[in-house]
Amino acid sequence: MLFFAFIVLIMGLIAVKFLGSMFRSGVQKTKLPELVVEFLARFLSVLLYVIVTFAFLKTLGFDVDSFVVGLSAIIGLVLGFGMQDTFINLTSGVWIAALRPIDKDEYVTINGECGTVRAVGIMATELLTPDNQFITIPNKLVWGSPIVNATRMSTRRVPVAIGISYSADIEKAIRVANKLMKGHGLVLSEPSPAVVTRELANSSVNLELRAWTKTGDYWTVKNDLTVGILEAYRKEGIEIPFPQMDVRMIREETIPR
Repeated sequence: MLFFAFIVLIMGLIAVKFLGSMFRSGVQKTKLPELVVEFLARFLSVLLYVIVTFAFLKTLGFDVDSFVVGLSAIIGLVLGFGMQDTFINLTSGVWIAALRPIDKDEYVTINGECGTVRAVGIMATELLTPDNQFITIPNKLVWGSPIVNATRMSTRRVPVAIGISYSADIEKAIRVANKLMKGHGLVLSEPSPAVVTRELANSSVNLELRAWTKTGDYWTVKNDLTVGILEAYRKEGIEIPFPQMDVRMIREETIPR
């Protein structure tokens, strides 16, 4: 009986892998988003593993039917004593996969954590940070928190802050900045680029360049404009102030006693 039980277990595990692969391939041929496909595939795998485990136990002679009834009673009891989070995470995962506030390979900020969405699992959502750190967030926190999705829209506005001296020609500074943005090949003409005055700070007039670009080009444009405006202002003689500190040394006179 023991040998036969292990044969059932091994065949069951092979069947789970085979059926899971077939299911994933079949669902991927539909128009369902990749995130939904991943969630359904994981859910099916867990369900099949549970079935294989019960089949293995039944082959060994355990009273699986009574075990299932007892397990159901235990689950109901546990739910009343603080295990609601498990089921909240499960239902939250279903809602995330169905309504898709996030999708696979999108860059998001969730509950203060930033990263690219790798998957939404049964219990948690997986993110990968730009420096290759793997973050797991319980689904209930994902569903219950504001989500900032940086890559869902096709275009984004690129802000670049720059400060100029109070003695500088502000009109000239704006013209130079607009010329820089309009001359960049990845900056969109519509909406048109703009320069706004954000603040009259202690030592500078703070401007902000606002250029629209395709979402995939965001960081390229951000870097190019940041470096470009510095070089352009230096070339045009527009002063960019920096914090300075005057230190005065006071000589203490020695007073004779």
